Amino acid sequence: MRGTGEPRREEDFHRWPPLLAGRLIRRYKRFLADVELEDGATVTAHCPNSGSMLACAQPGRPVYVSHHDDPRRKLKYTWQIIDMPTSLVGVNTQVPNRLVQLGVGGGRVPELVGYGSLRREVRTGRHTRLDMVLEQDGRRTCFVEVKNCTLVTDGKACFPDAVTARGLKHLQALQKLAAEGFRSVIFYLVQRMDAAFFQPADHIDAAYGRELRRAVENGVEILVYDVAIDFEKIRIRRPVPVRM
Repeated sequence: MRGTGEPRREEDFHRWPPLLAGRLIRRYKRFLADVELEDGATVTAHCPNSGSMLACAQPGRPVYVSHHDDPRRKLKYTWQIIDMPTSLVGVNTQVPNRLVQLGVGGGRVPELVGYGSLRREVRTGRHTRLDMVLEQDGRRTCFVEVKNCTLVTDGKACFPDAVTARGLKHLQALQKLAAEGFRSVIFYLVQRMDAAFFQPADHIDAAYGRELRRAVENGVEILVYDVAIDFEKIRIRRPVPVRM
């Protein structure tokens, strides 16, 4: 609280920019989405998500976009949220890394507390970077790769939503680090509130599912958390059970 002399606690949530309501017409070319705004205008928004967006890109659904005045931007709108029948869903894949960083700093991830420093985008090989590394004297260095999960069906959260060679490479890099004595974590952030449990999406990418199970056998830890999301902010909420 202000005026008490106590240090100010850093916010552990991501605040959305002002949002405009609309209706999704279509998503195409991965990074484009046509949206009809409430005033009837149709705009093309940037879709900051390279995945297939299964279960969160249905035409006709309510969506929420932000507007940007930067004259250098070709697209003035960015798609941030879609309202699905059982949950709001954050579609921006730039949010999870930021949110996990804030959550770790704010103590929302008990498994990752007790580290004094956090570095982002750490190179671990000639062609490999992982999202963050946590360090503290007297503790094993901890490497963390964050994955965005938006595919939830009947309470089952799944990753990936498309075949991912890059994701496979990250699992292999984490296993190598674990073999070298480091702590290695794959962190799935479910950007919605309707997940009862998590499983690898074997029906979409069987090779990824096999590699994830192999990674666990080789010492890689799995953390899965969902979020609390509304039209003002999004934050890490609670752990989601894992079924392998």
